[in-house]
Amino acid sequence: MKQIFTICVLLVSATLNAQNKVNPVIKNFGTVSEIPYAVEKPDPKLDYKIVVEINSDNPKPETVHEFFEKTAAVVNLHALGGVPKEKLHVVMVVHGPAAQFIVNNEAYRKKFGVDNPNLPLFTALQQAGVQLFICGQSVVKRNIDPATIAPEVKVSLSAITALTTYQLKGYALLKY
Repeated sequence: MKQIFTICVLLVSATLNAQNKVNPVIKNFGTVSEIPYAVEKPDPKLDYKIVVEINSDNPKPETVHEFFEKTAAVVNLHALGGVPKEKLHVVMVVHGPAAQFIVNNEAYRKKFGVDNPNLPLFTALQQAGVQLFICGQSVVKRNIDPATIAPEVKVSLSAITALTTYQLKGYALLKY
């Protein structure tokens, strides 16, 4: 009897831990897990306004920047939670060490020796309605040629002004 109970406990535990991984909006990035037993979920009636601040370095430039991909997860999680696309407004603001990962393949190859793995993610984010900004002050301080900035990414005067403006417009801040 003890063995049967132990086997049942193990099977239930394995089932709970083996949740489906999904990408409801951004198909190749920001994979999230379905959590059928979650009691706290997004309210699909609310307008979600989120500004994501990213200033972290990427120690592995040959891979997609972890925190750029978290922006895709923000979109996918809210969609998974039932928030309709028209009620989800996401802005990504990049500055500091993260700014160097916002350039085209030519500039990226020159600096890191590989194509920019983030470019397909930028396209996917833009197609999902995410606005992408790079801090103009970081562009200048890091000697980034504005002509090499990925076309999906627009330049803001600064991260400070973009972040404060969006927060004053009611956007919740997520920092990475």
